[in-house]
Amino acid sequence: MNSAQNNPWMRWGKRALTLFFLLAVPALLYILARNLEWAEVRQALGAYSMQTLLVGALIALASYLTFSAYDLLGRQYSRHHLPARQVVPVAMVCYAFNLNFTTWIGGVAMRYRLYMRLGLSASTVTRILSLSLLTNWTGYMALAGVIFALRLVQLPDNWGLGVTGLQLVGFALLGLVSAYIGICAFSRQRVWHMRERSITLPSLRMAVLQLCLGAANWSLMAALIFWLLPEGASYTSVLGVLLISCMAAVVAHIPAGLGVLEAVFLALLQHQYSQASLIAALLAYRVLYYLLPLMLASVTYLVLEKRAKTLRKQGEQRIETQPG
Repeated sequence: MNSAQNNPWMRWGKRALTLFFLLAVPALLYILARNLEWAEVRQALGAYSMQTLLVGALIALASYLTFSAYDLLGRQYSRHHLPARQVVPVAMVCYAFNLNFTTWIGGVAMRYRLYMRLGLSASTVTRILSLSLLTNWTGYMALAGVIFALRLVQLPDNWGLGVTGLQLVGFALLGLVSAYIGICAFSRQRVWHMRERSITLPSLRMAVLQLCLGAANWSLMAALIFWLLPEGASYTSVLGVLLISCMAAVVAHIPAGLGVLEAVFLALLQHQYSQASLIAALLAYRVLYYLLPLMLASVTYLVLEKRAKTLRKQGEQRIETQPG
């Protein structure tokens, strides 16, 4: 266990913060939605053209393909030899389940199951998973660091202190990313031992690719929401609010960030959009980025399971036919 886990103040502080979000999010949603005209929400949803929805689906697909590139990078890092045609579907399926059912179900358990059924060892899957998580969060920190530090988020006027605090958070995030890149670039010790585990540092090139891929994925997620919204806030402001909502969702530990995303967007952008247009855009975003991919991922998962079973049987048959 690490020192944070052993520190009772850290444990109680995390629990208190989680409880705060669990209570605050429903309360805020109730307050904001109590006066919401749901007829206007239905009208806003009905106003989306098929072209708008198709473009939105393409943006979502681009994001999922970008995420699958995390695992292609992990293939290079772990030096396994599964072809891209097997890696990409596994990564996309796990991403869809991860978004809807939390990291432990989609990002961890399903990755181990699918990759190990394709013949990879648990240690190799751990390396892929570790690099994927690091790619996601280094990209997040780099992007959020720039957006927050440059004050590119257009917050309500009464959030002046919050903007300053957000700027300090941005500088801290940029500091962490710079430290990571510096360690990958200049550390002479490439393998670090932590108790019974060893960590191999990525090369500078790989670390930069991590940063770019992670930032690109978060940017595409924000691009989808921005595309679904009517004219109003700038793209950087929508991106910044998405990044803020992610921090809240991580603390709250709510599957798919249900309610957290909506509460943060309503609280921070209601001065630039009507509540009906915000809710309509976020509902459309949920369908295009969460529900439809989950439906496709469920079917793909069954196909991958069947294919992996077939490949395993073929491998066993080859072993049995080899001369003793």
